[in-house]
Amino acid sequence: MQRVAILGLGIMGGGMAANWLSKDFEVAVWNRTAVKAQALAGKGAKVAATPREAATGADFIFAMVADDDASRSVWLGGDGALAGAKRGAIGVESSTLTPDWIRELGRHAEAKGCGFLDAPVGGSRAAAEGGELRFFVGGDPQTYEAARPALSAVGNKMDLLGPLGAGATWKLINNQLAAGQIAALAEALEVAKKAGFKNEQISELILGGAPASPIVKLKLPRMLAQDFEPADFALSLMLKDARYAAALARSLGAPAGMIEGAAQAFARADAKGLGAKDIAAVVG
Repeated sequence: MQRVAILGLGIMGGGMAANWLSKDFEVAVWNRTAVKAQALAGKGAKVAATPREAATGADFIFAMVADDDASRSVWLGGDGALAGAKRGAIGVESSTLTPDWIRELGRHAEAKGCGFLDAPVGGSRAAAEGGELRFFVGGDPQTYEAARPALSAVGNKMDLLGPLGAGATWKLINNQLAAGQIAALAEALEVAKKAGFKNEQISELILGGAPASPIVKLKLPRMLAQDFEPADFALSLMLKDARYAAALARSLGAPAGMIEGAAQAFARADAKGLGAKDIAAVVG
């Protein structure tokens, strides 16, 4: 039986852990808030006190945390996962992070004799719970093939996009597009309401027209209903992703005006105390 450690049990990590357990993996879990980890103990997970303890003996070590700082804290240091990782284990960073940090972390893993992939995910709560995540993978093909059993147990599509950092880069581009569409939708709804259009008209006109992308279709009903809980994707995390995406664009000498504007929209909503709510709350 292969063993998986998962560090971080938010919307994505919790769903992934439950799927591994249901598919006969041995699973060790760690989370900063212990109550989330305890909820999985009844399903057979081993609850670890530290990332190092969770990683000890694991074949695959996944992390799903908020940002670069959180990732650094769970992987490095005396209580970090790499301190407990066995030689030959494969680390998989599935958080949405900066490519520069991913490449640095990969060097730390290599020094410990571990394989390493960056494999951030596409999808939200339903995909995580249903084992239907999409992985954007960066790393060498041999490590990718070795990790496929763990990836395919929680995802239904995997794209090997290039060397380490390629997955993180594409995930930021992906979320750049998503953030821009959601921010633009929120702004358009404000204009429409001030112009006197009713919710029923707005819904029919948008959903029946060219702007009705999948994410617009998903979030428009929640925006119109002011239905922001539970979060499928927390607003504060989209704000972080938008800022990372803007920084990536600037580092490449690419235009960043649209994503910077989206980041400002999410920052305004976050300043209102809406950070823990769904990204639909950017409508305010």
